[in-house]
Amino acid sequence: MRRGIAISAVVATLTVATASVTPAAASPRVVRGPAVITLEIASVNGSGCPRGSVNTVNMDNEEAFFVGYAQFIARVGGSSNPTDSRKACQLALKVGGVPKGFTYAVSSVDYYGFASLARPRRTAAAYTTGFSFSGQPTRAEEILTFESPWEHIWTATRRVSPDDLVFKPCDEEPTFNIESELWVDAGTSDPSEVNYVSVGYERQAAYHLTWKPCP
Repeated sequence: MRRGIAISAVVATLTVATASVTPAAASPRVVRGPAVITLEIASVNGSGCPRGSVNTVNMDNEEAFFVGYAQFIARVGGSSNPTDSRKACQLALKVGGVPKGFTYAVSSVDYYGFASLARPRRTAAAYTTGFSFSGQPTRAEEILTFESPWEHIWTATRRVSPDDLVFKPCDEEPTFNIESELWVDAGTSDPSEVNYVSVGYERQAAYHLTWKPCP
């Protein structure tokens, strides 16, 4: 399922209820996490995230981890190359420190970025992202779209309803995969004007976790 949402304010909050790839048991008993998790980048690929440009941070508790992108930006105009208008990133993370007998799911994600689109030139941009555990299809994507004029920080929150949480398979160690794409359409803007959209540079995306005991 894909959702397209035109953002017309600086802050947008999205609620996404999706069909679960691996359905959790009805009304799972959710608990606090048992340990401090660790993160390791297993692989990174794509024009939007050259090697060395992705950074990850875990909190000093089990409630969330963060992913930032130093060079994830799509742009048109000025000295931009044609390929700069669309950027993609595929990231695989190894999540460690999960004790035997517990599992987790991502219950919400806070995204942050910046968009600069010339006015009043019908310029448009979008951010598409999804996540999954390895061996599963990528979770339902969400698409954030921007229309000129725009010169703001943007934020968006994706929430997963309790019945649609997808928990890490117990006794398995899959990678946590994130797939994202940015694009900009210049429309009728002046070719000398630079229009762009970025994500995760000044502030990292926050992936909030929900935990439960394994059966």
